[in-house]
Amino acid sequence: MSSSTPPPSGGPEFLDQTGGEPVGPDTTRSGGGGGARRTALVAGGAVVGLGLVGGAAWAAMSFFATGSQPAEALPAGTLGYASVDLDPSGSQKIEALEMIKKFPSLDKELGGINADDDLLAKVFAEADCEGLSYDDDVKPWLGYRFAVAAVDLGDDAPTPVGVLQVSDAGAAEDGLAQLAACHGEGDAMGWVVEGDWAVVAETDDLAQQVVDATGDGTLADDEDFQRWTGEVGDPGVMTMYAAPEAAQALAELSDEFSPGTMLGMPMDPMGAEGMESSPEMTQALENFQGMAATVRFSDGALEIEGAAATGSEQTAALSTDRGDDVLATLPEDTAAALGFGLGEGWLTTIVDQAVASSGGEMSAEDLEAQLQAMAGLSFDDVETAFGESAVLAVGSDIDPEAIFSSADGSSIPVGAKIQGDAAAIEDVFGKISQSMGPEAGTFLGTDADGDYVAVGPSPDFRSSLLGDGNLGDSAVYQNVIREGDDASAVFFVNFDANDWLAGLLEGQQEAQDDVAPLEGLGMTSWVDDGTSHGVLRLTTD
Repeated sequence: MSSSTPPPSGGPEFLDQTGGEPVGPDTTRSGGGGGARRTALVAGGAVVGLGLVGGAAWAAMSFFATGSQPAEALPAGTLGYASVDLDPSGSQKIEALEMIKKFPSLDKELGGINADDDLLAKVFAEADCEGLSYDDDVKPWLGYRFAVAAVDLGDDAPTPVGVLQVSDAGAAEDGLAQLAACHGEGDAMGWVVEGDWAVVAETDDLAQQVVDATGDGTLADDEDFQRWTGEVGDPGVMTMYAAPEAAQALAELSDEFSPGTMLGMPMDPMGAEGMESSPEMTQALENFQGMAATVRFSDGALEIEGAAATGSEQTAALSTDRGDDVLATLPEDTAAALGFGLGEGWLTTIVDQAVASSGGEMSAEDLEAQLQAMAGLSFDDVETAFGESAVLAVGSDIDPEAIFSSADGSSIPVGAKIQGDAAAIEDVFGKISQSMGPEAGTFLGTDADGDYVAVGPSPDFRSSLLGDGNLGDSAVYQNVIREGDDASAVFFVNFDANDWLAGLLEGQQEAQDDVAPLEGLGMTSWVDDGTSHGVLRLTTD
């Protein structure tokens, strides 16, 4: 069952490699059968596996998709989507290869991959399909873009499908038949070749239904898909998307299946057979508005960026732009730090959410009473202690042995720096130290300077935290933290600071060689017009 069309104009730009070992006897197409949908990834089976085996490793070889994408072959009713593009543009391909080759173990694992290597050949070599030749049976028709998806066809559960780019429809029919035979008789597989794409499902009929559904609109043209993939910026080697309706489908499944039934038992041995999602969780899923994420290379960095909105109101107390206000003032040789900004009433927001989720099992008063009994603190004390902006920091002279050998922690370069009402903050930490006892309390020593308070076991490290640091102006910081002015939370690691990571791996030469190229790691989250964003960025020297 196919619709034959001319191959896409122009060959894909790829990393070419000789090879492809023979891997399996040629047999005829197994397909039409029906059978229950035994697994969520039946659709696509070994075929999509060609593009996804070792997904993270192979993903690292591509960037900036060009041309048509698998979303064009899926209907607008697609609930979830994940695509891989192994057809990178030249400059980005070179950038990716340069980064990978800096890591000896990774380069060795990938077989010393070069710019003229064919990634699909390498992936196919990992597939267990004896007797099938990549060069003869796969390369003539298989393209470089793939996707797996969950499509709503009006059934009780979403239909899992795979999408493969093809350059020769006729050859694709023969090749898919061979791959289906290799896939095994126990797992039914059907497909339809339509235009430049092969849609793979459990049966031919399901694949045809997916193709027919695109007549009412494709995923690529869907407003939600365009909105969320647009929120994560430039496209990358991998794109992931969840439609607003995806969460509702999960909510319905969570109500249908208890832990016991999901394990195939008549009742849950732990007595949880009656467990269902809480009304609050169900409501949150119903309010879900969609999300997307992408993996790419950009400006010398490997990036993972995501965006989502749940539909619940996120108050200003939890979405400030003060995430790096204090972090940026740390010493330049800081090894790692987690910074965040908080607005007035942030704890009340969290407590209210916890109380609502408890289904009436607890109240805010009960929680505050427990806090008072444990640490002698009120909710107001906790909010005061965290200030307006704060950071947890680790110095680059960290020594694991000192952590276990120091009786009072005075040689451990770990601490917090908090901006706020300094006198009130020190008063709260005094209460905490008193409740912990004199020995434990030494780990919460404090020093203050202006509206900053440093908290930690080491007087020297506290003093360094309060100094005039310029971490925010350092090249490493600016390379990995590019949204600091808007961030509500920031996580930062400086691998170059005094080679602290190599020091922790002393005596492990192979591991030291692998971490030597690392420069920095940054994770930033922020909220823009009700949409939550997050970026993870990794750079090398």
